[in-house]
Amino acid sequence: MAKDKKFSLSLFLILLLLATLAGVLIFSTSIQKSVQDNLVPQASCGSSNTLSETGIFNQNDTSAAWLNESVTPLVQELTLSPEAQTLARNQVLGQTTDEKLIEIDLTNQRVRAHQNETIIYEFPISSGKFAPTPTGEYRVWYKVKYTKMEGGVKGTGTYYYLPNVPYVMYFYQGYGLHGTYWHNNFGIPMSHGCVNLSISNAEKLFYWASPTLPPGKNSTAASDDNQGTRVVVHGRAPKT
Repeated sequence: MAKDKKFSLSLFLILLLLATLAGVLIFSTSIQKSVQDNLVPQASCGSSNTLSETGIFNQNDTSAAWLNESVTPLVQELTLSPEAQTLARNQVLGQTTDEKLIEIDLTNQRVRAHQNETIIYEFPISSGKFAPTPTGEYRVWYKVKYTKMEGGVKGTGTYYYLPNVPYVMYFYQGYGLHGTYWHNNFGIPMSHGCVNLSISNAEKLFYWASPTLPPGKNSTAASDDNQGTRVVVHGRAPKT
């Protein structure tokens, strides 16, 4: 009888130890996933972007699709406009220290770039149609000059494969502002959650906003020394 009690106690202690180890493993995995979710853009409009992405133009990716239909991709790297060159140069030289704000107005499908009390830019956008653009207050946390975006579902007619999406600024996980070459219906919701702009307008915002892109680099993450511009998203997108 004493041996049976000792055996039962040993078995109980072993099971308790295994349960504790399992709990620690699950908790550790949960914490790791939580950290990862805040570092890696999710599949809202981007899919496989990471902090190690270089943002270099991929000249070998020559096919593109939007809503299950083929579209014309970018076939060569974009040349910076004179205005963008000036904006980039001023940022690197530290001449853009004024308080900045990117306001995304979903109701009116507009983006406004505020610098101190002045609206520097105002452009039409296309926000989320197939997935909502999240409202709230954020900061640009990652900028990449070119990236591939892929997602949607072929069976529902929402599939997209878009290489070399230009001038991307992520402000919340995988949601960002970026240039658009597959449609020009700005002012109407069109996206899978991101904020679509014309390429020329996205270029201006990209080089106006922080974090500052280091010379010779095509991507950068925000840091304590290179903070991202504040982004406020408000309103409700019209139904289409």
